[in-house]
Amino acid sequence: MLLTCFFLLLCLFTCPATRAGSMELIGAGATFPYPLYSKLFYVYWQQTGTKINYQAIGSGGGQRQLVNMTVDFGCSDAFMSDEALRTAPAEILHVPTCLGAVAVTYNLPGNPQLRFTPDIIADIFLGKVARWNEPRIIAANPGQNLPDQDIAVVHRSEGSGTTFVFTDYLRKVSDAWEKRVGRGKAVNWPVGLGSKGNPGVAGVIKYFPGAIGYVELGYALLNDMPVALIRNKAGRFVRPDPKTTSIAADIPLPEDTRVTLTDTDAPLGYPISSFTWLLVFKDQAYRGRSEAKGKALTGALWWMIHEGQQYAEPLHYAPLSPEARKKAENIIRAMSYYGSPIHP
Repeated sequence: MLLTCFFLLLCLFTCPATRAGSMELIGAGATFPYPLYSKLFYVYWQQTGTKINYQAIGSGGGQRQLVNMTVDFGCSDAFMSDEALRTAPAEILHVPTCLGAVAVTYNLPGNPQLRFTPDIIADIFLGKVARWNEPRIIAANPGQNLPDQDIAVVHRSEGSGTTFVFTDYLRKVSDAWEKRVGRGKAVNWPVGLGSKGNPGVAGVIKYFPGAIGYVELGYALLNDMPVALIRNKAGRFVRPDPKTTSIAADIPLPEDTRVTLTDTDAPLGYPISSFTWLLVFKDQAYRGRSEAKGKALTGALWWMIHEGQQYAEPLHYAPLSPEARKKAENIIRAMSYYGSPIHP
C-alpha cells in the first residue's frame, strides 16, 4: 500500500500534464523549422507542462491563421510585408528563433557532390537549362560523369517561406528571374512539378531520377540526399551547414529583424540562408484571451531563444547570434496585455 502511494505521488509531481500552470498553445506555419520545433516543443512540455500544438502547413498558412486570430502564434520563413502588417487586425511582431539553409538537392546516379553557380541554378528553374550534361554544368563540375538526361524541376505547390527565401535569392542573382518571376511565397513557376511542404518536395525528388529541387537542409540530410555547393558572392563554392548559415547572418540587423540574408556579402557565408520567425500579436488581450495565456506564450518564446538554442545545431539549424538574440529579447519584452508588459 505504501509503495502504491509512493508511485502515485511520484507521478503527480513528475508528469508534465499534471503540473501546476499547465497550458496549451496552438501554432501553425512553416515546414522549414518543423524538425527543430518538434524537438523544442516536446522538451518544453517535459520541462514546464505547457503543451504546444504546432501544425506545419506552410508559411502562408501560418500568416493567414494568425491574422484570422485562430492560433496563438504563426511561423514563417518569409517576413510579413509592410502592406500585410498595415492591414492586420492588430500589431504583429516577428521573433527570430533560429537560422536555416535552403539546400539545392537532386537525384542522380551515385548522387555525386555537385557545384552550381548562381546563373546555372536560375536557368535550371527558368527552364533554360534542361539536361544534366549541359556544358555549363559540366564546366562547374570537372571530373563528374553527368548523364545525358532530362532535368526534372520540383518546387513547392503552396505558399511557402522556403519558396520566398529561394526566389529572393534567385531575383538577386538573375535579372531574367527578377523580370519574369520575381519573389514570393508562391510564384508562377516557368517549369516543374509542385509538391506540398518540404517533406513532399524531398519525396518527389527521391522518386524521380534526374530531379532537382530546393528543401530546408535538414530534410535533405534526413533523407540521405546530396546537397550542392553553391558559389557565393565572394566566388567561393560553399556547402550549407550551421556554420556557413550563421556566417551569412553576420550583417547589421534592423530592430524588427525583418531582413533577408540571401546572396550574403560574408565571404564564407552560404548564400541561401534565412531566419525563421514566430509571429505574434504585440498585445495579447484579444478575443477573450487570458493574461495567463499571454504569459505562457512569452515564456515559451523566451525559452526558445535561450535554453532552446542548444538543440538547433544537432538538427542542422544555426542558433541565433548574440545580436539577433538581443533583438529577439527586446521584441518579446514589448509584448503586452492591455498595454502592460507581460514578460517578467
